[in-house]
Amino acid sequence: MSHKLLWRKVSYLELQRATNGFNESNLLGTRGFGSVCKGTLSDGIDIAIKVFNFQLEGAFKSFDIECEMLGNIRHRNLLKIISCCSQVDFKALVLDYMPNGSPENLLHSQNIPLNVLQRLNIMIDVASALEYVHHGYSIHVVHCDLKSSNILLDDDMGAHVADFGIAKLLDGRDSMTQTRTLATIGYVALSALLGLEWKELFPEEGMCTISVLYVLMETFTKRKPTDEMFVEESSLKQWVANSLHPNRVGRL
Repeated sequence: MSHKLLWRKVSYLELQRATNGFNESNLLGTRGFGSVCKGTLSDGIDIAIKVFNFQLEGAFKSFDIECEMLGNIRHRNLLKIISCCSQVDFKALVLDYMPNGSPENLLHSQNIPLNVLQRLNIMIDVASALEYVHHGYSIHVVHCDLKSSNILLDDDMGAHVADFGIAKLLDGRDSMTQTRTLATIGYVALSALLGLEWKELFPEEGMCTISVLYVLMETFTKRKPTDEMFVEESSLKQWVANSLHPNRVGRL
């Protein structure tokens, strides 16, 4: 882990107390290489705790990457790490708690609909975060798995990009070759899933650009790129393009 990380580490016991022994009732969901649960610190502050599953190959490496990414890079639209716990067989990140969940949950729920302005503001926040990690930091960072479930919403519906566990740092030497299992099918370029080197086909941040376009389409159409309606040659991209015909805009 980088020596630049300045936050204090918390003990396993503190996290146990905060989550009532990691009780299942506190589970928020599974993300990447681990599970996330809600906790409350002794001072009453609500937190989210991402516990990495060390039985999954690459989980601890993912922990180190997220520490490097979110521990050293600060932006209002990136999910903030406020502490960590690192032991031989247990690693966890303590994160800001996002009470409104993810756009994925809200977009596909009938209970809490997102209006058009809220959707637009979410995408503006996401674009702001990506613009910073691509161009505002000394080293280019590519998220590699941007999707609606990896965007979290705070009290004011502000969006925060999360889950940098398979992100890539580009310093001019790194290859962007990744295995097809890293990113989520439907949110990335087919060429990347086939194992081709992304830098040969796109700019360094090109894959993330393609992913955010899919998130943009999902945000305004409420259709996932992996929706069962898209079979064989059909796709979300093609469906949106067809729907933008003047006589079909209402379908969106």
